[in-house]
Amino acid sequence: MDFALTDEQKMIQDMARKFAEKEIAPYVEEDEDNHYYRREILTKMGDEGLLGWNLPEEYGGNGMGWMEGVLALYEISKVHTSWRLSVSGNVWGPAMTINEWGTEEQKQKYIPGLLSGRSVGSFALTEANTGSDVASMKTFAEDKGDHWLVNGTKMWISGGHTCDVGLLYAATEKGGGTKGLSCFIVDYNNTPGITRIPILKKVGMWPAPTSELVFENAVLPKEALLGPKNKGFLVCMWMLNNTRMGCATGSVALSAACLEGACKYAMERTQFGVPIGTYQMIQQQIADMKLEDEGALYMLYHAAWLKDNKLPNQQATSMAKLAGCNAAVHGANMAMKIYGAFGYSTEYPCGRWLRDAKQFETLEGTSNIHNQIVAKIELGIQPNR
Repeated sequence: MDFALTDEQKMIQDMARKFAEKEIAPYVEEDEDNHYYRREILTKMGDEGLLGWNLPEEYGGNGMGWMEGVLALYEISKVHTSWRLSVSGNVWGPAMTINEWGTEEQKQKYIPGLLSGRSVGSFALTEANTGSDVASMKTFAEDKGDHWLVNGTKMWISGGHTCDVGLLYAATEKGGGTKGLSCFIVDYNNTPGITRIPILKKVGMWPAPTSELVFENAVLPKEALLGPKNKGFLVCMWMLNNTRMGCATGSVALSAACLEGACKYAMERTQFGVPIGTYQMIQQQIADMKLEDEGALYMLYHAAWLKDNKLPNQQATSMAKLAGCNAAVHGANMAMKIYGAFGYSTEYPCGRWLRDAKQFETLEGTSNIHNQIVAKIELGIQPNR
């Protein structure tokens, strides 16, 4: 495998870096302080073609693949990892899933808006008592003949109260477990019976909106069903294997931000007349961060390469997500130590890095789940798909 970037990939990388520096970097601290979601950035991302990865040009895609998407999202996430959710929430979640499982009418109706950034997307899976155990969800969509009647509550939904359209996973066969779930496309602006409640008390990811969604006799049209009835578990697992690349990319980028910041500070801060970076203990910490960061980056590239070549990639995707998560959490912790007392000050980004890093241990499969996926595939208990 040769991960040397082509001239086109370098151009995409440079374009994304300049976009992040111009459109995102100036507002990071302000948006953190105010817990503010700046929706116009999503539209600007769409205008630049930064939401078109892995989708056909006929629906507004840019005709490029996973590697290009990873390179672009990496640069954006390195500046502010909260914005990596926009790619998962719009592109690698709803848009790709609709493209894979939807009718032609559904594709034409929803994908262009998601890729242009004119529509904000989401996917609702988690419930108060349903996280890793997807089959235990209680939200129920009842087939009423000419419509679906939905009741239930979803929790920790990224973009839930700001989105225009989103995927909803619900039970459609009581007691059916994994064989009784279905996926629906929800038009949140035109569906009565849905209450969207912002979740404001979070440890991190403050500018990224997170929500509770309450469905009380919400009526969905029959054509809202995405894919076959009772096949929602398959749709969900297919989707998660894509959206987890957003988590992997965001975590690796955050690890890189911590490493870069720690190196810069270590060569600026002096103690006993010399930069602290000249001391062996600091060098050991930097070396550990570099080893984890570089390893996670290559796992990310490997997963993207497998996906682009349509090869089995579930294990590689979980490995990239797990390695990135570990590198980000450890890197943020080391950066705070290297910054010393200033690391504990909100004048520096260490606190944000540490808060944001911790969410990667939970989102879209806990670290425990990804360890299980990696091990079960390696042991031959389950296939690599």
